[in-house]
Amino acid sequence: MDENYFYSIEQQRTTTIKIKRSVFMCTLEYVTSIEQAKAFISRISKENKTATHNCWAYILGEKGDVFHCSDAGEPSGTAGKPMLNAMQSHRMTNIAAVVTRHFGGVKLGIRGLIDAYGESVENTIEQKKLKKLIQAVNILIEVTYEFNDTLLMQLKKYLTRIKDTTYTDKVVHRVEVEQKNYATVDRLLSGYQSKEKVTFSMIP
Repeated sequence: MDENYFYSIEQQRTTTIKIKRSVFMCTLEYVTSIEQAKAFISRISKENKTATHNCWAYILGEKGDVFHCSDAGEPSGTAGKPMLNAMQSHRMTNIAAVVTRHFGGVKLGIRGLIDAYGESVENTIEQKKLKKLIQAVNILIEVTYEFNDTLLMQLKKYLTRIKDTTYTDKVVHRVEVEQKNYATVDRLLSGYQSKEKVTFSMIP
């Protein structure tokens, strides 16, 4: 894990664990606003309204600096906080979690609850590789056929991906560049544009 980045998931994921007859189902969802997080929490809670508890936590913001959690009736500090801790330990943001508990008749105690809620989220995080979140700039580049290979070699280390390429009288690339590299790429492309080998523009 690169400490310079934050991570999230691409698609909703769910896992279930059973501890001393209690069933804990964790659902994780990618969210980008408090409204989205609350809508997700509300939806999962309604889908599981017969459950004993629907505890939740979310983290938002470029640096994961907006977060909130709830024990939803469990003893204070035994559910929401361990859920939040599990996500923060993986440097996650733009993420919401709901752990639905169906009580099985055996009390777990404070330590048992903390471990169970934390483990439930941890298992779901580790189900699949996380997605690295980057701030990206999209650029449209038109380049002559003769110069295309040379340009791509020059740009290779700065591109996060080539989104698509079309071939007309020129080669047209839609590319994604990490924001921190944009000034360097802009200088490089501007130099070639002045020599009429390339034209380029930022696109939304």
